[in-house]
Parts: sequence; C-alpha cells; structure tokens
Amino acid sequence: MTLSSQLPAAPATATAAVSTIRGLIIDMIENAGCGHPGAALALAPLGYALYHDVLRGDPAAPDWPDRDRLVLSAGHASALQYTLLHVTGYDLTRDDLRAFRRLGSRTPGHPEHGVTPGVEATTGPLGQGLATAVGMALAERLLAERFNRPGLPVVDHHTVVIASDGDLMEGVSQEAISLAGQLGLGKLIVCYDSNGVTIDGHTSLTFDAEDQAARFAASGWQVERAPHFDDPAALAAALRRIRDRRDGRPSLLILETVIGHPAAAVAGSPAAHGGALGPAEARRTKEALGLDPDATFAVTADVAAHLDRRAAGADAHRRWRVLFDRWSTEFPELRREWDRCYEPAPDADGRITAFDVPELSPRNASREIMDRLDTSVPGLAGGAADLVDSTKTAFGAASWFTAARPGRNIAYGVREHAMAAATNGLALHGGVVKPYASTFLSFGDYMRPAVRLSAIMRLPLLWIWTHDSVAIGSDGPTHQPVEHLAGLRAMPHLWVMRPADANETAWCWRPALRRADGPVAFVLARQPLPVLAETRDRAADVARGGYVLWASGGRPGLLLIASGSEVHPALDAGRALAAEGVAVRVVSLPCWELFAAQDQAYRDEVLPPGVVTRLGVEAGSSFGWHRWVGPAGDIVAMDEFGASDDGDVLQEHFGFTVGHVLERARHLLAGAKEAAR
Repeated sequence: MTLSSQLPAAPATATAAVSTIRGLIIDMIENAGCGHPGAALALAPLGYALYHDVLRGDPAAPDWPDRDRLVLSAGHASALQYTLLHVTGYDLTRDDLRAFRRLGSRTPGHPEHGVTPGVEATTGPLGQGLATAVGMALAERLLAERFNRPGLPVVDHHTVVIASDGDLMEGVSQEAISLAGQLGLGKLIVCYDSNGVTIDGHTSLTFDAEDQAARFAASGWQVERAPHFDDPAALAAALRRIRDRRDGRPSLLILETVIGHPAAAVAGSPAAHGGALGPAEARRTKEALGLDPDATFAVTADVAAHLDRRAAGADAHRRWRVLFDRWSTEFPELRREWDRCYEPAPDADGRITAFDVPELSPRNASREIMDRLDTSVPGLAGGAADLVDSTKTAFGAASWFTAARPGRNIAYGVREHAMAAATNGLALHGGVVKPYASTFLSFGDYMRPAVRLSAIMRLPLLWIWTHDSVAIGSDGPTHQPVEHLAGLRAMPHLWVMRPADANETAWCWRPALRRADGPVAFVLARQPLPVLAETRDRAADVARGGYVLWASGGRPGLLLIASGSEVHPALDAGRALAAEGVAVRVVSLPCWELFAAQDQAYRDEVLPPGVVTRLGVEAGSSFGWHRWVGPAGDIVAMDEFGASDDGDVLQEHFGFTVGHVLERARHLLAGAKEAAR
C-alpha cells in the first residue's frame, strides 16, 4: 500500500494520527452520503490503540494462524475499521475507501469476511459479532490445549471485540457472555462503546436500569473502565494490562464515549448515528482537528510512516514462524495432526460405509458415522444446546470443553443463539475444520441469524437438526417443524440434506465433509426407519442430490418424489401401483440444492420433462415443491401446524401413509387420464 501526502508535514504524534483517521472517516462517509459516523469518530482513539499498540497481526498475511483477531460487532462503525486497515498497511487502497458502500467494492456498508483483507467476520445483526468472537476464543483454547508444549506456545493469541449498547441489548449477547464466563475464555476482550445513545434516543428509554459492569462480573468476567475514551495512550496501557493478565477470565473494558465526537453539532445525540455530517459540519470538524478542510482522503508522509505496521507485523510473524518450525521439528506427529486440522476438507470417505441393519433412525445413523470419524478427522468439534442425548452429536472418545480443560465436545447449554454464532466463530478461526452445532429442527429459528451469516460467509460447517416432522409425536405442534425446511431451502449457499434412511445419511456425510465453500444442514428423523436395499450402493447418486430410487420399468406415467422419512410410503405406494399395471418411478430427493446444481441432462433423466403426472411427498410445508412436481402435480405435505399424539397416529392423521399416498396418486392418474380424452 502506498500512502501519499496531501497536507503539510506535521509531527507524527498519536494525536495527529487519530485526527488523520477521523478525517478519513469523515471523507468516506461524506463521499458515500451515508455510513454511521458517530461510533466511528468517537472510537478512533481506541482503534488507533488497538492497531498501533496492541493487536499482533501481519498486514501482508491477514490469515496468519496465530494473529490476534479483531471483531467489529458494532459493524455500523465499519468506516473506522476500513480506515485502520488502510493506514496500517493492509491491502486496502485509498480508492477502496472512496468506494465505501458502493456496489462491488471491498468496503461494504458492514464488514464482510472474505471481501475485505483483515476483516475477520461478517457482522451485520447486532450481537452476532460478539457471539461469533466467543467461538474464535473457543477455538484458540481448544487448539492451544491440543498443540502447545512447554516453551513452544504455537497457539497464543487474543480475540478482541468492539461492541455497542445495541450489541449488549440483543439477547444473543447474554448467552455469549454467560458461555464465555462459564468456559473461562481468558483471551477474549470486549471493548464496550458505552455512549448512551441509540437511534430512538437516549438509553434512558431502554437500557440505563441495567448495570453492565455487574452483569459481566456476575457471569465471571473481569471488568475495567477506561480512564478516558479520547486518550489513546491510556487506552493502549489499559489494553496491554488486560492482554497480559492470565487469570482465565474474559475481560470487559468499558469506554464511556460521546457519540459523534468531535463533530460538535451532532456529538452526543442520535443524529450522529446514521447520517453523513454534511459539508458544513464536516468542514468545521476537520478544522477543529487541525486538518485542511479542502483536502480529502489525505495522509501526511510522517503520519503514514507512524501508522504503517507492515514491518512490525512481518517481524512478529517471522518470530512465530521460527517457533512453529522448531515445534514442528520436535513434534512431527503433532505437526501432521495440525495439517489435518487446517486442511480445507477432510477425506474420510473410507470411514463412511453402508449399514447392515434392518432399521435405524437417521439421527442414530449419523451418530454412528460421527463415531467412525472421531479419531480420523481431528478437526471435528462442536456440541448441542443441552440436547446431546437427543441429537446424538457427542464424540465418545473426546472430553467435554470446560474452563479447566477444553475438549472437542462443547456443552452449550440452552443457548441456541450463541451456539450458532460461536460455531461460525469456530469455522472462521481455522483449525476446526468442520465445526458443528445441533438441536431440534423446530428450535432452528433461534439459530437463524447465525445460520444466515454462515451462508453469506460460505463457512464450511455443519448444522445438525433432528426431530424433523410430526412423527416425533406427543410433544405437540411447538416441537413439530412445518415451515422450517422451506425457510432453510430459501437461503442461498446452504445445502439442506434430509436423508431417507441410514444409508442415505451416510452418503450425505461424504459430500458434507468435502464441502469447503459453504454450510451444510442435516435434517434427521428421530424415528427408526427401514434401511432400504435400494440405497445401499447409491453414494454417488446421493451426492448429486436426487436420483431414481426405484422404477417399475419402461417410460414412467407417474413420478413419486419424496425426501426423508416420506420416501418409504412413496416407495411402497409405487410398488403397489406397479402391481396394478402403472409405470411408476420413485425419486429420492435428499438435497434440493445439489440436485439443482446438476446439469440439465441429468435432471431430465431423473425427472423426465414429458411426465407431468407427479406427486411430491414430504412432512413439511408444500412451499417450493411445485419446482419439482410442476403446475399439474400434487403434494402430500403439511400446510397446517401439527398436534399432540403418538407419532404413528399423527402420520396417519396427516396423511403420511402408504394408503393416503396411493389415494392421491390414483386421483392424479385419473385426472390425467380424463384430460387425455
């Protein structure tokens, strides 16, 4: 990066540097016409202290494994982070700053992982960044326990969060705070921008009754107050003191800031939050900072040299590399395990084979697959929201993650929101090659903001949901997912896999493990299901998302298309119809996204376009199914909420039986015959 001078040279003091940072923030937002100046301006001294004095990172290698991580949970202050990345030497140019909030730029409105070098996480919805950072800190503890040896701490870094009042109002924050304190994540530091202002007014309307210091302390955190938010030297000293503390407690640093400072016309008011300052106030603020109000995107040569962290970062990276090479030489087996944990996708197909049992539930089949992968894929780690015994997602040979000793099984407690965001953090950190989280499908909506972010970031992780339909029975409609499959399938970049039996479950695990460009959701039935002979040798077909499970022969006159547990009544109905002389094809469609990604010739081979008599069968919403059955087709589905009774009774009541599928199929065939006359 080249930083040129447009202003007269001045002493490169911290004050001049902070003023320059604020000037760039003003220019970015004025140029864009919007962009949340309030927090960005007020937090410039904190940003300077972090990037110049505290954080260890290498601008030339933003993905260096042992770097410190900074997560801007208050993502609306993105102009601050982009400015800091630019002036400290990351691959972010002045033209990138000028393109702030523009289509296709590397400086979008909120930080986006994979778009901007040096941005660790996509943080849109408030609270998500804080909870994601908990996952990063979990990964650091887990990897340090696994790989560090006396005198050779190859994993030894901090995760720092900048959070706002809004972040701490969101419910996910309390789950994250509680979890971090419980698990003793001592290398997690949260810098809290306590400015007392939200969009609707002062926090006296919404938040002042709550003592944030007491809240964090009650959850096992160390709490400090910054001496003054506008003193970068004091902030750096406080942060270094917190960083050097090793008592096992996460830390909170409270900064009582003035939003919009030093823009006098809006400072301390909601007006500072979202809109540009406007030309007049931008000019007045620059003059107050000692900057040339007529110059834009200006950095003097001495300030540029003062802020440039490329040499310091390269030196820190080099020293770690020397340590890492020594560790690799002394512990070659550990190095090989390290490499396996950092590989983009594990090759475990040989461990995933068919099942030789008459029946097994998909959730229990998934547990058996995980048992087979336990030692062969060391980069698998995760847990459930207090439901491990129900979702079957613990590694038997692995220990639990505790404050005393972190293990691969993470007990998240009843904290679905934080669990999902932390799983994103595990994936973003690296070294946990396939993190996963699990709960009942009906509780997946608690996870949805983080699941959506995992899809936006295209993180290679696993969402494992069980109890997938009304077949779970007497817990009633609150626990019986109806609309969830449709909602998940509407999410770009997310693969949703709903296997029909134990074999399809195994075959779904293969592409799920191999996927390196996005998340995979397993949707698994709780009830035992027959293990079909037709699925035994169909690994390649399942990996294509849909295939012909069984056919009566000849050109079909009827297509029965199903997923999951409903493949079984569709298959039995197809055989019964074939015995009546109907040419039937039964198609299993475990993953719509994979099937849609196949070439047209394959899709037409499975679902011949000339066959318009089609019946879809799935114990979920019919929404989206006309994509496969066409306008003339029919769907046996759940377009109402469930009820309380035994699963068999409910399946009969709602029509997920061979008899009802036969009835609907015959009705379709009769209609097609009548239309052909």
